[in-house]
Amino acid sequence: MALPAPPPARLFAELLPAATPALAGRDDPPAPSGREVHVSGSAELSAAPDRARVSLRLGSRKGAAGEARSSVARRLEYIAQSARQRGVPEENMTVTEDFSRVENTYQMEAEVCIIFSDFGKMQNVCNLLIEKLGTSVTINPPHFYHTPEALDTLRRQVCVAAVGNTRRKAQEVCRLFGQSLGKPLLIREEETKEWGGHIDSHLSNSPDSLTLQERIQNATAYASCRVFAVFEIKGKENRRNKLL
Repeated sequence: MALPAPPPARLFAELLPAATPALAGRDDPPAPSGREVHVSGSAELSAAPDRARVSLRLGSRKGAAGEARSSVARRLEYIAQSARQRGVPEENMTVTEDFSRVENTYQMEAEVCIIFSDFGKMQNVCNLLIEKLGTSVTINPPHFYHTPEALDTLRRQVCVAAVGNTRRKAQEVCRLFGQSLGKPLLIREEETKEWGGHIDSHLSNSPDSLTLQERIQNATAYASCRVFAVFEIKGKENRRNKLL
């Protein structure tokens, strides 16, 4: 029985002689010392969501229009006051109201959307409203998400981490041959990927039954980056630096 062919070897470092002017390509990086090390490196990072949006619904149906309005208004004021006392800015709260006539009664409905950057405060506010308002308010599960600034930070961090890993790999290769790593001649970002978190199917079958931590995990963002770099090889590694 014939054995399967071995996989092709992957070159991750290469020591090159100086390119002659006749052979050097127009896009080839300069090689002051005539020797280079070519390496690739990657990194993967994650970022938990930095915002949560909580939606609260409340309503009242009365025979008199004023009674329906005032019943909802009192609870709206209590919700806003509770959120402000716990450090939620006014601009992070949005109220939508709907007033209608149903048969011989008046119906007032309202929805409050609150944006939280502190998830501990979010839990405190929601627990308080459930305790004080009971079934007169419906609090939907929080929706976790990332601000554009948070995603941009993740992209920068994973790229920098990949470059750092690539440089460390080049240093290790040079030390293996008793050489000293020089300055970078080329750094190229080759591939970036982004994806969201997920919950294993055996943990929960219904999105509404997810725990708070499962929702955060499900909203966590992941990013990976692979870079290619060319570094100059300066020469023999300094014995003193090697000892350090």
